[in-house]
Amino acid sequence: MDSVVVGEDGVARCRWATGDPLYLPYHDEEWGRPTADDTRLFEKIVLEGFQAGLSWLTILRKRENFRRAFAGFDVETVARFGSQDLERLMADAGIVRNRAKIEATINNAQRCLELQDETGSLAAHVWSFEPDRPTREGTTSPEAIALSKDLRRRGWAFVGPTTTYSFMQAMGLVDDHLTGCATRDEVERERARFSRPVSR
Repeated sequence: MDSVVVGEDGVARCRWATGDPLYLPYHDEEWGRPTADDTRLFEKIVLEGFQAGLSWLTILRKRENFRRAFAGFDVETVARFGSQDLERLMADAGIVRNRAKIEATINNAQRCLELQDETGSLAAHVWSFEPDRPTREGTTSPEAIALSKDLRRRGWAFVGPTTTYSFMQAMGLVDDHLTGCATRDEVERERARFSRPVSR
């Protein structure tokens, strides 16, 4: 059951954020806060894809390793990765060594460059799928399904509806901090001030 939990520090948080100390700064400082930074957006959608079948905590523990392995998730650099990079990544014990997901990351970087050429930025494109009235939907939403279909039509991989909804939650396209969570009002204020990017 979804609910808030008051931690030892006296702060009320969404229950999912109380299972491990790594969750606390992620929940308080990152999750749900809007961004128009293409590098951050690309990183997150990649890591959400790597999470498929795993827990987010597994990915969070390896996130710095992922950043080193994938050149800080610089889209242009990752798009140029070749067979040697693929083998290097498959030998890297610091990340999730799943060939299909690694290949999908390189492919998605290439598709991201195409999308940026078309729309101006990844941010402008994904923010065009923001719900008019964000509400807590569960594990997906009509907008997340639409974003998933759009990206897959463009050739992206590992971007199913659950993945795209998790991405939307994390990147502030929806605010799914629970009522009573100490971070919720702050995130809502950030969302209210946030200047939505638009396609050119």
